[in-house]
Amino acid sequence: MIARFFLVCLGGALGSGARYATSVWAAGAIGTAFPFGTLIVNLLGSFVLGFLMHAIPVSSDLRLTLTTGVMGGFTTYSTFNYETMQYFREGALAVGFVNVLTTVAGCLVAGFLGFALARLIFGR
Repeated sequence: MIARFFLVCLGGALGSGARYATSVWAAGAIGTAFPFGTLIVNLLGSFVLGFLMHAIPVSSDLRLTLTTGVMGGFTTYSTFNYETMQYFREGALAVGFVNVLTTVAGCLVAGFLGFALARLIFGR
């Protein structure tokens, strides 16, 4: 139990660092008029989690580290919620709704594609 807790913590630290790096990159490369960093992280996170949960026959400890730890630290739905609420509070309703629709629909599609790719590669 304690060892698994530390594996999740280690994975979470790696995922959080990757989330930060992705957001910094997106802000510099794409700009800050829209939360592209958060969108990219959520889309990529949904895809990778869909892939990991289906593809790799690994130990339960490694799966826990990669999914709950790394991907849990990487994905940013709490940030997504905060940014969307800020748009609504500022009266930017259209941007807020675009953020909700593209994030939710995009993550569902990305998760499905990750699952489909894993099935294609691993045949399960």
